[in-house]
Amino acid sequence: MARILDVIEFADTTSEEIVHRIPERGAGDFRIGSQLIVREGQAAVFMRDGKALDTFGPGRHTITTANIPLLANVVQSIFSGSSPFTAEVYFVTTRDLLDQRWGTPEPITLRDQVLRMVRLRAHGTYNMRVADPQLFVGQVVGARGYFRTGDIGNYLRSMIITRMTDLLGENVTSVLDLPSMFEEIAAGVRVKLRDDFASVGLALTQLYILSVSPTEETTKAIDEAASMGAIGDMDRYLKFKAARAVGDAATHEGAAGPTQTGLGLGTGMAMANILAGSMTGQQQQQQQPAQGAEGQGAQDPVEVLTKLKSMLDGGLISQSEYDAKKADILSRM
Repeated sequence: MARILDVIEFADTTSEEIVHRIPERGAGDFRIGSQLIVREGQAAVFMRDGKALDTFGPGRHTITTANIPLLANVVQSIFSGSSPFTAEVYFVTTRDLLDQRWGTPEPITLRDQVLRMVRLRAHGTYNMRVADPQLFVGQVVGARGYFRTGDIGNYLRSMIITRMTDLLGENVTSVLDLPSMFEEIAAGVRVKLRDDFASVGLALTQLYILSVSPTEETTKAIDEAASMGAIGDMDRYLKFKAARAVGDAATHEGAAGPTQTGLGLGTGMAMANILAGSMTGQQQQQQQPAQGAEGQGAQDPVEVLTKLKSMLDGGLISQSEYDAKKADILSRM
């Protein structure tokens, strides 16, 4: 027979174990009259054959059939209060476990009204405690063998991410609105997780969202949307791009021969025609009345720059005059 344990206690010096089992393997031999010492911030759960016999809070306890009534069915005969019985004792940490970290191992994909679809990463912290030691030992430790906070962390993290993904999908219309909603999202996730944590004997006391950041691809889409929002007028944007293409082709003349200069100008003109041709028929119709009212004074900047380039090639104007007129045209777009 294994050594009979007369004093049962556990001092957690690492703060890493959420549950400590005595003995660590197999069943222990205990005696009626043994002393059980439970420290502050602990609870002790006696288990036998996978069933909880009783739970003890902080203090010194003497093991008897009075405080563990189920032992009456375990101990067949008592001789001078020294009959042994086999069981396991689980010391459970009941103090608040602070600064537990969570994060998304993979990006979350969501619909977005502005960007159509986004992929996000999120991370934060949460605080919890064991509210029902007996339920926790039965549901988490006995079923899954989790003893350290790191072991149970992955299990709880999956709960948090599942509920957060569900909440984001239901309430967030655009990733651009997220920074102003962190507190509301965290509160909603806490409500959704309350029953999940309670079902395994835990209480979620706080949850914080430290960051919700887009992936690199989503960041590029946000930058493009911001650029388009700053430009505002697509027609002017296309003309600007076309004018820049023609102007850039002209600036390469000094570093290239006449043939390459012609090729650069031809490429620039081709780009200008493509961009200009991408405007819709509705935009062209809207421009026609304006052109009729303004007469010859409203000329397309692409045409103006083309004519200026021809004048530059023909020696009618100097390079400095061309650069000055080009800068003036671009500044007025």
